[in-house]
Amino acid sequence: SRGEMRRAVENVEMACAAPAMTQGYNSEDIAAGIDEIMVRQPVGVCAIIAPFNFPGMIPFWFLPYAIACGNTVVVKPSERVPVTMQKVFELLDRLKLPAGVVNLVNGGRDVVNAILDSRVIRAVSFVGSSATAQYVYARGAAAGKRVQCQGGAKNPVVVLPDADLNSASEIVADSA
Repeated sequence: SRGEMRRAVENVEMACAAPAMTQGYNSEDIAAGIDEIMVRQPVGVCAIIAPFNFPGMIPFWFLPYAIACGNTVVVKPSERVPVTMQKVFELLDRLKLPAGVVNLVNGGRDVVNAILDSRVIRAVSFVGSSATAQYVYARGAAAGKRVQCQGGAKNPVVVLPDADLNSASEIVADSA
């Protein structure tokens, strides 16, 4: 849990640079009589559907960046482990963000379907099993959303011949 929260804080720190990196720009005379102007705009309401195995870290892969880019966020933690995000939202409440910037919803498949079918939610990020990732992607994309799914992640480990096997075994077991 400490490692998860350490990684969450790292994501918040990194997202603090996003406003400077997401500014638009203009280039004059890129070709005869042609100027280029790029304006970056928020997507709108974004949703995060988080897994049970990293309930604190994974929402922070998306949450701070979405806010830094001017979006509002709905977080739906796994129904198997909702308390972590409830505690995080108690801390977020102390920030005095405007009402509706960050929102927490709890539930199972019915809540996921409501997110995927909602006309208000414009983008969805999901991390979890491959089968669920395919479902979320298909249903969300069919509803015209931007959908980002990371399914079935594996974390390979290489143990080199000069490694301390007892220490490596503990580290691999802890990371799993």
